[in-house]
Amino acid sequence: MRILLISSAYNSLTQRVHVELADRRHEVSVELALSEEVMREAVRRFDPDLIIAPMLTRAIPDDIWSALPCFIVHPGPVGDRGPSSLDWAIMGGAGRWGVTVLQANAEMDAGDIWASVEFPVPRCSKGSLYRNEVADAALEAVLLAVTRFETGRYRPEPLDYSRPGVSGRLRPPCRQEHRRIDWQADPMSVVLAKLQAADSSPGVLDVIGGDEYFLFGGHEEDQLRGRPGTLVARRGGAVCRATVDGAVWIPQLRRRPAPDGPLTFKLPATLALGGVAAGVPEVDAPLVLPPGRRTYREISYREAVGVGYLQFSFPGGAMSTDQCRRLLAAYRHARSRPVRVIVLGGSRDLFSNGIHLNVIEAAADPAEESWRNINAIDDLVQAILSTTDQLTVAALAGNAAAGGLMLALAADEVWCRAGAVLNPHYRLMGLHGSEYWTYTLPRRVGAQEAARLTEACLPVSPTSALRSGLVDRVIRGSATSYHFQVITVAEQLARHPGHETRLAAKARRLAEVENDRPLASYRAEELAIMRRNFSDPGEPYAELRRAFVYKQKPARTPARLARHHADPVLSGA
Repeated sequence: MRILLISSAYNSLTQRVHVELADRRHEVSVELALSEEVMREAVRRFDPDLIIAPMLTRAIPDDIWSALPCFIVHPGPVGDRGPSSLDWAIMGGAGRWGVTVLQANAEMDAGDIWASVEFPVPRCSKGSLYRNEVADAALEAVLLAVTRFETGRYRPEPLDYSRPGVSGRLRPPCRQEHRRIDWQADPMSVVLAKLQAADSSPGVLDVIGGDEYFLFGGHEEDQLRGRPGTLVARRGGAVCRATVDGAVWIPQLRRRPAPDGPLTFKLPATLALGGVAAGVPEVDAPLVLPPGRRTYREISYREAVGVGYLQFSFPGGAMSTDQCRRLLAAYRHARSRPVRVIVLGGSRDLFSNGIHLNVIEAAADPAEESWRNINAIDDLVQAILSTTDQLTVAALAGNAAAGGLMLALAADEVWCRAGAVLNPHYRLMGLHGSEYWTYTLPRRVGAQEAARLTEACLPVSPTSALRSGLVDRVIRGSATSYHFQVITVAEQLARHPGHETRLAAKARRLAEVENDRPLASYRAEELAIMRRNFSDPGEPYAELRRAFVYKQKPARTPARLARHHADPVLSGA
């Protein structure tokens, strides 16, 4: 079928729906809902059989939905309506939630229902929930709805609140007055729910040191205490704030801009606070914690049955210079341990998106900070590539992009959860890229496919990545079961009788590579281009970075997504 995706942004869910429909050989084109006229023009040019809106913050014009079937993906169970569905679910402590695919009509979220899928709600942030359980359920519901539509025989069910099982209701927008934290009265559980429901947008508006900030992310702390509302510790850029019965860690802040002042963007909390956080004690967390401890750590390590698990989870998947250096130190620790396999990656959600553009933008000299950041991540990649006494595995629980995905390719094996979306390219940020990708990517997929992936600038599904050799294993199942499946396969790898033979072959290959063309030469060549990308006035990187950091809306849908603009046959030209 010819399917047009209309979305307010080309976000992770839209990307996932895009690649999964394309994998099933549908003709898919994407249009950003920048205006009603843009949507109308996309429909005229593409002439779709079906329109799907994976993420939409504005209504589809009635002349479109009255002429063509338009499926709206709503992140709520049957009957749920309103723009803040997940926010209310998290703050209300819902144990189960759902995603509903309904047909657009004159009343928002009240159209006939084509499919609905429920899921359990884990204790996590809204962003993590959206990229995992919500995305899994949304894809299942979309594919079911598309199959039902293709048959031509299925009749969608009208929304009927008197029908058993219709548990949702119309909910108002969740505003800052609903999110406000009373530090003198709210227990830690309530504070966490408010913080997690506002992450990654819009944040919780609050006051620290006399200034207003939006707070992002919330993690429990089980030992530190203090006067409610005060900052009691800092760690790795995050700050710990006391509640009436405990404390919570807050990784990121965004200063509220003045009415006529410059725009602001998210930063690590200590960086956003500046001098306000200077007197707050730094409290380090060891890589290995006793069982049962609950605290915030970006990096942790544990080992079992010959496997070392180096877990990391950075807000938004971005890795600053400091984060890369701390992860490298942790990796060196893992290398020093008597383990046969090292597994890198978090137990759920994002793997990595590469260098930290927000921290770079905030630096006194963004070009120099870019240079420090790329060298820091290159140092980490070099350490992984040169490991010959252990097998290494990059286990991608979620999305990976740009330098973060190329970081994964440094490992001997790349495993990927079926729900992830991969973006193996840099060009949209005006960068050539480093992380030794000119060595690792062609080695995996061949020179021709490497060129296609990096130039097309399109997302890749795990199924497609497995077919091309970009990844070695796709792990199917829920975000919860993924963690246990990784453990099972990693232990099998560590116990494999051919382990020593494989290590010897690995060492021989590395020696042959170094003899033919040293790895350092790949890095030097990549960084020579990156230095120009970072510093030359004529390069687009600085402008593209600012647009990304400040979340500027594009003027039009990129041609790589809107096939109806790029293809003269599709556009009728």
